[in-house]
Amino acid sequence: MKKKVIISLIVFSIIAFLGLWSIVSGGYDKQNKLILALKEIIPSSVAKKVRDTIFIIPDLKERNKFLSTQVAKYEQGYDGTLFNSENILSKKRNEAYSLKEFFLPFPRLDTRLGWKATENSKRAHYLEIVDNKVFAMSGLGESIYFNLSNLNNDKLLQKKIKNNIDVLLKNMNAELIGIRDLFHNNNYLYISLQHKDKNGFTIGVYRAPLSTKNLNFEKFFSINEYWDIYNVFSGGRLEKFHDDKILFTIGFSHQYNKSQQKNSFLGKIISIDKETKEHKLISFGHRNPQGLFYNSNSKIVMSTEHGPKGGDEINFNFLEEDLTKNFGWPISSYGAPYPGQKSKFEENGWMQTSHKENGFIEPIKHFTPSIGISELFFIKKDEKNKSNQLYVSSLRAGSIYVLTLDKTLKKVIDEDRIFFPNKRIRDLKYDKKNNQFLFLSEYTPSIGVLKKIN
Repeated sequence: MKKKVIISLIVFSIIAFLGLWSIVSGGYDKQNKLILALKEIIPSSVAKKVRDTIFIIPDLKERNKFLSTQVAKYEQGYDGTLFNSENILSKKRNEAYSLKEFFLPFPRLDTRLGWKATENSKRAHYLEIVDNKVFAMSGLGESIYFNLSNLNNDKLLQKKIKNNIDVLLKNMNAELIGIRDLFHNNNYLYISLQHKDKNGFTIGVYRAPLSTKNLNFEKFFSINEYWDIYNVFSGGRLEKFHDDKILFTIGFSHQYNKSQQKNSFLGKIISIDKETKEHKLISFGHRNPQGLFYNSNSKIVMSTEHGPKGGDEINFNFLEEDLTKNFGWPISSYGAPYPGQKSKFEENGWMQTSHKENGFIEPIKHFTPSIGISELFFIKKDEKNKSNQLYVSSLRAGSIYVLTLDKTLKKVIDEDRIFFPNKRIRDLKYDKKNNQFLFLSEYTPSIGVLKKIN
């Protein structure tokens, strides 16, 4: 009996030790239930103290490895050097993918500052595939491009593109808070840009004729609505739409009542006519839409949005019904209030779980704990693709989720996950010509190329 107890204690100690190291090192799978349970028990202050004492040697090794990668990225400049190439398996179906990663010259996300830091707002980067080229823009507004075919080589050979973003901001007497998306349509590059001026914080859309020499942006659309304090709930995704229009997402910007008010842009998805600049409300009751895709065949606006503590959502807006859809925020959410907010939410009748019972549209899928949901892309079932599949990237979970949808596109019937340790995947694009995905990771930062191995 004593021998069994001793063995059990040893096994438990090893599991606890490995779990604790996973937590303090920061490289754990943030969707792993065992690790998440340990994290709930162990306060962050204790975890940091353990990291700096018991795990000081392995922690220093981990930090040295990370710093070595950063030095290599800095020294290679705009070469876009290939620094990782491997095959990986998905979590559920064990499907094989090839992965290649290339350096980007942009500044990395600083995890020490925290995800709410204004400075990290300028570390969110975006990419776009335009014919045989890939364009990328940093959160600070630096623009580059490289040839798509260079993904087959050891270097991307990135080239810097001049732009007038600094001049635009200077003329507006404004401070850049961050670029929020990069989008191409009909020989124009569009960006969404959040700035601060004498009126406060706001977001707008700018566009420039496509060029690899000089991008001369001009104001395309302004919401002319402001908020006083910086927050991360700005939205900003851009996507093509029908009838020569584009879609634009705007977050609720911590203004809780605005999402349900149709006379406010906050918490909305709108369409904008490219010629007249007139806008139309597509949907409201959103929190912070971070992903956007328009399925023109089925006329569905597909979007993702961050929940509060849990409750990240994937929402489908079926446009054949001539209604402006309400997705419920802040009245309905599958997430929970952050500490200290519960009484406020209860007093206002917010954060009720069911959407349908309150007259709102239910998400087609929600995630708790939060995955830090970001961009999405839909691939329709055809002769080449065996099923309708939705690819969804994530920040917190460091993953690309592969969701299989039924033929009505109203139900998720299967789910797989491709996990990338120590990654925050901000942007995701599909290269149809080469049947591969390009994604942008923030920690290094880097461009990843993911291709299924048949």
